[in-house]
Amino acid sequence: MHAWFPDLITILVALLLVFVNGFFVAAEFALVKVRLGRIEQLVLNRKLFSRTARWLAQRLEQSLSACQLGITMASLALGRIGEPAFAQLVEPLLRAIQIQSEPVIHAVAFALSFTFVTALHLVIGEQAPKIFAIRKPEGMLLACAVPLQIFFVASYPLMQLLNLTTAAVLGLLGARDSSKDSIPYTEEEIRALLREAHVHGSLTRSEHSLINAVFEFDDLVCRRIMVPRTDVDYVDTEERTETTLAMIHRTKHTRYPICIGSMDQVLGVLHVKDISGATIHDGYDWKAIMRPPKKVPENMPISKLLRHFQGTHQHMAFVVDEYGMIIGIVTLENVLEKIIGEVADEFDEEAPEIVPDGPGSYVILGSTQVQSVEMKLGIQFEEADVDTMSGLLLNRAERLLAAGDIIEFPGVTAKVLSVSDDRATKVRITIHSPPE
Repeated sequence: MHAWFPDLITILVALLLVFVNGFFVAAEFALVKVRLGRIEQLVLNRKLFSRTARWLAQRLEQSLSACQLGITMASLALGRIGEPAFAQLVEPLLRAIQIQSEPVIHAVAFALSFTFVTALHLVIGEQAPKIFAIRKPEGMLLACAVPLQIFFVASYPLMQLLNLTTAAVLGLLGARDSSKDSIPYTEEEIRALLREAHVHGSLTRSEHSLINAVFEFDDLVCRRIMVPRTDVDYVDTEERTETTLAMIHRTKHTRYPICIGSMDQVLGVLHVKDISGATIHDGYDWKAIMRPPKKVPENMPISKLLRHFQGTHQHMAFVVDEYGMIIGIVTLENVLEKIIGEVADEFDEEAPEIVPDGPGSYVILGSTQVQSVEMKLGIQFEEADVDTMSGLLLNRAERLLAAGDIIEFPGVTAKVLSVSDDRATKVRITIHSPPE
C-alpha cells in the first residue's frame, strides 16, 4: 500500500495537468472565437466575470501568449510525470501475467502508458475543450476569465520576455507588428457574415434584405433612381388653368414642377397643399405659390441626396447632367425605396416591373433598372454605361428601337413589345439556359 501511494499521487498530478492543459486550450479558442462586441454586450447585461473577459479580450495577443505558455508548461510537465507514473502501474500487471523479461516489461509498459497518456491528453486536454470552446465561446471565456487573468498577471514578466524574443524573431523574418497592420472587415466579408447569420436563423429575411440594401445605398447615384423627364407630370404655365387642374386631379401627385412649355424651363415646384385653400381661376398665376427649384447633379450619391433633402426641407429635386440639362426628378420616396423596398400609397397605380410570362420568359418595363433584372432573374448582361433595360437594348442595337425588334444576348433573347418616344416601354426577356 505504501509503495502504491506515491504512484497514485503522481497519477493524480498527471490527471490534473491534463485538465490544466484543457483549461488553457479552451481559454485560447474562446478568446479567438468570441467577438469583442458580444463581450461588450455581456458587460452591459452585467454578466458575471464579463468585465474580466473584456480585460483579457482587449489584450488579445498577450492573453493568447499566456494561454500558449500555460499549454506548453502543462504539456511538458505531463510528459515528464504522466508516462513514468502510468508505466509504474502497468509493470506490476505485466509481472502478474508471468512476463519476467525486464526489457519486454519496460517496452510494453512504455508503449501502453505512452498510448494512454497521449489519448487522454488529446481527448481531455485538447479536442474536447477546443470543440466546446468553439461551440460556446462566450460561456467558456466567462468561466475561464478569472483563473486566466490570475495566471496572466503571475506570468507577466516571463511572458514579456517571451514576447520580446518572439518579436525579435518575427522582425528578422520581416513580419511587423500585426496590431499596426490589422485589416478591418471588408464589405464583402461583412455580407458573407450576414448571409451566414441569415442561414443559421440569427437574422430574418427582412433584416437581411434591409442591411444589404443599406450597403448598396451609398453605391447608387441620383441618375439610377430618378424619374426620367419623359415620365414627369408638370404644370405648364402656358396651358389653360382648367387643363392643369384636370391633370392634377388625374395624376394625384403631391408635388409638380412648374415649367414654361417643357422641362427645359423649370420655374419652381408646386405643392398641392398650397392650392387647397386658394381660389383657382382661369389665368391663375402659378408662380405666386411655387417654391424655388432645387437641382442636384446626376452623379450625386443618394446618401448625400438624403442629407440634401434633410437640409433644404424640400423632398423633390431636379437632376441635371453635365451640360446643365434637366434629365429627370428625384424625390425622398425614391431614396427611401432603395432601403426599405417599394412603397406604394393609395394613389399609386404602377404596374409591376417584372411579370412572369411562361417558362423562362418575363415581360419587363423598359424603365426597369438593369441591375434589378439581373438580380431577380439571376442573369448577367454585358457591361454598359446604361441604367435601364431600354438603354441597354438601345446600346446593344446601336440604333433606335421599334416594336418587334429582337436583340440577342448570351443565353438571353430580348424582344421589344412596345415603344414610346423612341424608347422601349415593354420588353419580353426569354432565358435559353437556366441561370447558374
